[in-house]
Order: sequence, then C-alpha cells, then structure tokens
Amino acid sequence: MISQELVEAKPRTNERDRKINKNDNRRLRRAGKIPAVVYGAGAPVSVEVDPKQITKILHSASGHNTIFDLKVGGDTAKVMIVDWQYEPIKGSVMHIDLKRIAMDKAIRVSVPIALTGVPEGVKTQGGILDQIIREVEIECLPADIPTNIEVDVTNLVFGQVLRVSDLQHGGKLKFITSEDQPVAHITAVKEEVAATPETAEAAATTTAEPEVIKKGKTEEAPAEEKKK
Repeated sequence: MISQELVEAKPRTNERDRKINKNDNRRLRRAGKIPAVVYGAGAPVSVEVDPKQITKILHSASGHNTIFDLKVGGDTAKVMIVDWQYEPIKGSVMHIDLKRIAMDKAIRVSVPIALTGVPEGVKTQGGILDQIIREVEIECLPADIPTNIEVDVTNLVFGQVLRVSDLQHGGKLKFITSEDQPVAHITAVKEEVAATPETAEAAATTTAEPEVIKKGKTEEAPAEEKKK
C-alpha cells in the first residue's frame, strides 16, 4: 500500500569521524529521535527519524508493508520498513531498517490472511476454527501489495482443509508460500476430565512410589545385617 506520508530524515554524523556506536544511539533516543539505516540502490545511509511518524506507519492497516516517501537532505525516495526493534519494557520503537523501493520491480512481502464468516463446522457441528498460518508470502509490484488477503470460511466443515491454493487473488500476485500449505480447518473441542477424589489419590500414590524406591536405595542396612 502506498501512503502519502512524508518522513524527513536527517543524516547522522559524528564529531570525531568514527563509527556510530551504542552510546550515540542512546543520546539520539534521549533527544526524541530514533536511529535508522537506509539500504538498497546505493550505499547504506545512517539517519535519524521521528519515532511518532514511524509508529504511525507501523500501526496503520498495511503496517510495515506501507510504502512512503523518505526525504534525506535534498533527495526523496520511496521506502519500506523491513526491520524494526521495540524497547522491551516501554514498547517504543528503538531502531528501524529502511529499504529503497523501485516501483517498477516486483518485491516479496508477507501479508496477513483475514478469515471472514462463521464456519458451518462451528455453527452446526460444534467444532472450533483453527487458523494454522496467519501470513502468506507473495511477490508483486509495490503498488499492488494488498493490506491483507481475505477468505470466506462460511462453508468450512469437518474434514475440509483450507489451503493457500484456495486463497483468492488476481493475476498481479504470485504466491511464494507453497500452495499446499494448510491455512485453516475445523477441529474438535477437547473435553477436560474433572479430577475426582479417587483419581487424585491414585495419582498421588503413583507419584510417590518412585521416591520411596529411590530412598530405599540410599538407606544403610540394619546393624545386624552388617555383622553378617
């Protein structure tokens, strides 16, 4: 999905003409920016960007598959977020990798699978819907990247398996994920057997027996047996 978002990035430099290190990144984050690296179609460039804009893009409907404009100095290029790191406690974005995108060349991306409808196997057969994979890898031109791939599971019943080959798509998309890969099926509800006093006592006895045997091996023989 192509966004109208324009992210202005500032090239990162240092006073001593050395490699940027972790301390530099920490100082940058304290200043309210996050470090980023731009790859593809040229030499990598280290930049700093606004975390609010990046968070907005990551939380959008198309997420990291969003294509947006990145302006560095006087140059503007179409880019995508290909990798990112979150701070484990606060959940804020700590670092991102960006890739320059050529709009006339196909790229590979993973897009979410959205199941719609209530399966017949759930409504009338008492089963539950089990979604095995939630993303599928595709190849297409950047402008043709879908937000997600929807599939109607209303007619899904026991014994049927929804596969990647069943996902609807136009000729603009090519599946990289194997078309035989299961996507979803109906499974039975597992019943939990409630524990009774008798079963609890039996389980406790079974658990205790190995310990008694183990202790018996470490105990010394009685004094009379030692004399013999």
